[in-house]
Amino acid sequence: MLCRTFLLCISCCASLFAQQNPEWTAPFPPHKVIANIYYVGSKDLASYLITTPQGHILINSNLESSVPSIKENVERLGFHFNDIKILLISHAHFDHCAGSALIKQLTGAKYIVMEGDVPVVEDGGRSDFQYSHSKDFHFKPVKVDRALHDGDEVRLGNVTLTAHLTAGHTKGCTTWTLQVSEDGKLYNVVIVGSPNVNPGYKLVHNSAYAQIAQDYEHTFQLLKSLPCDIFLGAHGGYYGMTAKFARLGKDKANPFIDPAGYRDYVADREQAFRAELAKQQTGEK
Repeated sequence: MLCRTFLLCISCCASLFAQQNPEWTAPFPPHKVIANIYYVGSKDLASYLITTPQGHILINSNLESSVPSIKENVERLGFHFNDIKILLISHAHFDHCAGSALIKQLTGAKYIVMEGDVPVVEDGGRSDFQYSHSKDFHFKPVKVDRALHDGDEVRLGNVTLTAHLTAGHTKGCTTWTLQVSEDGKLYNVVIVGSPNVNPGYKLVHNSAYAQIAQDYEHTFQLLKSLPCDIFLGAHGGYYGMTAKFARLGKDKANPFIDPAGYRDYVADREQAFRAELAKQQTGEK
């Protein structure tokens, strides 16, 4: 059990970020997405528990202050937090990985990260191409146990996750895919890392990340090629999580089965990228 004083201390750490986006810290009911995939994050910062008889996989540790609520959500679903054996992330920004040091400490989970994000994770964001000088984006450094490359697999029990390098948002941004079976049907699950171009990102003449535009191009080619039945992402807002959750038990079909929504989301994000790239190439303000 985390002591009350500790919970109060780390909950204060998110005060600045909560002011920026209160949905990052707003509680949200943990719920089953499909088969052995569960949502255990906040109203917008997504965290996923993938269960197996041999232990569990957690994708995204979120803020350091998120850890108690993730733990509570895991246990509300009837699972043991200490059974998390593998910790993964979507990308090395503080809102998705600042809690990793604490989760690794509490569970002993093996921390597995895409190679391009390993330096940023291990120095707590201080080598991030965009936010290296922004202390608000720094987090507690964590030693990575295994570095991944594009197409590598992460296996635990009867689960196999494939790590797809979808760089641009970060140098090691990762989109995770897996297949699950429910009611005799096989479903392709895609957990999008992030295809977003953040405010201030330089897509041309970027000395800190020279190939950023090319990496985004590859990301969109890859995302468009992935078969997707279940559309998930690093933020609940990517896939309309709150609206879909409200339909659980009301719709005959699982609302998280949304291949059309996935295609529309990728197309929208690609359009936004191309508009920003064209703007920067022509020198518009």
